[in-house]
Amino acid sequence: MGQYHLTPEEKYLYSKGELHKSYHKFGAHKDTENQITGIRFNLWAPAAKNVMLMGNFNNWQGSQMEFQDGVWSIFIPQLEEREIYKYQIEDQYGKKTLKADPYAFYSEIRPKTASVVYELEGYSWRDESWLKERKKRQKLNAPMNIYEVHLGSWKTNQDGSSYSYRQHAKELVKYVKEMGYTHLELMPVMEHPLDNSWGYQLTGYYAATSRYGTPKDLMHLIDQAHQADIGIILDWVPGHFCPDEQGLINFDGTPLYGWEKHKHWGTYKFDFKTRSNWSFLISNALFWYDHYHIDGIRVDAITSMLRLDYGNDKEFTPNFFGGYENLEAKDFIQELNKRVFKYYPDVLMIAEESSDWPLVTKPPHDGGLGFNYKWNMGWMNDTLEYIEEEFQQRKYHHNLLTFSLAYAYSENFILPLSHDEVVHGKKSLLDKQAGDYWQMFAGLRLLYLYQMTHPGKKLLFMGGEFGQFIEWREYEALDWILLDYEKHRRVKEYCKHINHLYLQEKALHENDQNWDGFNWLEVNNTEQSILSYQRKAQDTKDYLLVILNFKPVAYEHYKIGVPEKIGYQEIFNSDALEYGGSGVVNKGVFKARKGHYHRQEYNIHLRIPPLGGIILKPIR
Repeated sequence: MGQYHLTPEEKYLYSKGELHKSYHKFGAHKDTENQITGIRFNLWAPAAKNVMLMGNFNNWQGSQMEFQDGVWSIFIPQLEEREIYKYQIEDQYGKKTLKADPYAFYSEIRPKTASVVYELEGYSWRDESWLKERKKRQKLNAPMNIYEVHLGSWKTNQDGSSYSYRQHAKELVKYVKEMGYTHLELMPVMEHPLDNSWGYQLTGYYAATSRYGTPKDLMHLIDQAHQADIGIILDWVPGHFCPDEQGLINFDGTPLYGWEKHKHWGTYKFDFKTRSNWSFLISNALFWYDHYHIDGIRVDAITSMLRLDYGNDKEFTPNFFGGYENLEAKDFIQELNKRVFKYYPDVLMIAEESSDWPLVTKPPHDGGLGFNYKWNMGWMNDTLEYIEEEFQQRKYHHNLLTFSLAYAYSENFILPLSHDEVVHGKKSLLDKQAGDYWQMFAGLRLLYLYQMTHPGKKLLFMGGEFGQFIEWREYEALDWILLDYEKHRRVKEYCKHINHLYLQEKALHENDQNWDGFNWLEVNNTEQSILSYQRKAQDTKDYLLVILNFKPVAYEHYKIGVPEKIGYQEIFNSDALEYGGSGVVNKGVFKARKGHYHRQEYNIHLRIPPLGGIILKPIR
């Protein structure tokens, strides 16, 4: 008997949701039995009447699999890597369906749907230095600035085809490094049939999509990123699965993985009462950390998992206690995070959670969900609503900029300007801006300065860094031709400079999780739509002063309170000529003078640019 034969204990643990590295046994694995090399296939399909393994190797006539304790298994001698296969599953009523392997490591290129025998072992990793330093690089007080990318449309070849994993390894990694980002977040790279689902409707949870190359090509991309000191975050979708017939739907003739249809997306929700699904999904998260050396997972659509009334507020069935909480999903998420951090304590688990669910980034033993970061959807929605307001109306909506500080330290937040905000008629970040053409670019620069100086880690979707003007379209490349135009080149340089400033200045990232890192100077200037605040590092003498003006009016002698009677120097100005601004900058050192202002003992007078912001640093 070969090493990939499942033991009775492993089958039992899988059924109970406790086989957390089930990919070591399920799926197709190279094995040796009776001194003959071949492939062992193991499949979880407890309700199936019969299962046949189908492929070219048997002319698609089927090879009978053996059944025991929920698992169908077969060993095919002398079978080689890259063979394609499917399972013919017969349900209790005699209906036969061809299914892809839920544990396949590789698949045919769409529109074909067969699984491919593929050995993941054998890639020669060269990222030891990154993995050794990862804990330090991903601490809460470390800088984190994420570039979110859809691999199919970042750049394309001349014939319109997508870049491969290896092309991205060469060009994307270099670009991300030069621009000053710390992490690269990839929209789902797991196998999916429909391009315009962006990867959020999966059929192959363990298979790196064949659109861009082989699994080892994806490993090469990740390896190259690590060698450039860039972390990799993958988007992951454990809440719902694709309805395509070859996928998980009605897998063994019963709704094994889930039965409830998702009204928003036409997909099917995972059933978290069925504990084998816990084994499948927790193993899947660990699989990407284990085999692909990733550094974090951004878990998609957490709210849809946690709330029974999500998209269905009038018809949902309450839980045992009469509430809207999906208690089984909550338990699953807590167990997921406990297991991930048990095996990989230095990685990121990021929640895309859009409600006011409490304690998302607190540990499960304190009643929390156990993530270490949460997307700050409130900040994102309020900020984007504000920047679309006409200038004369902004004084009536000032709270949209200030309210986020009321809860900024309730969770460990990431401030996202993500792909979801530049599609479906929402307009690009540049096109959202109020005013004329010059003012739109000034407003975009100001938005990025506000994000970079606000407490929380950062995320920007590709194209935003050079002022992509039209909405993102997944079927074609970003408009890189815009870099032929001066205004867009200057926005790109602006983003590059502010990204590197963020990395250099500890005051902008060391104290993102507590009030020790922030102090309001001017919060209620609604008439002029100006904010000013102090960002502080752990060393109390290391701080920055930030002044942001959200109206297209400049001021020559603007008074601001400062905490010390020392000199202050402008180190960044979004209105600098080199960024396409009007040049209302502050040169030299400003000496503070005695005089109480903004609850500070001293003050200085500055030039404040129109639709612009400045950062001051104390000079000792």
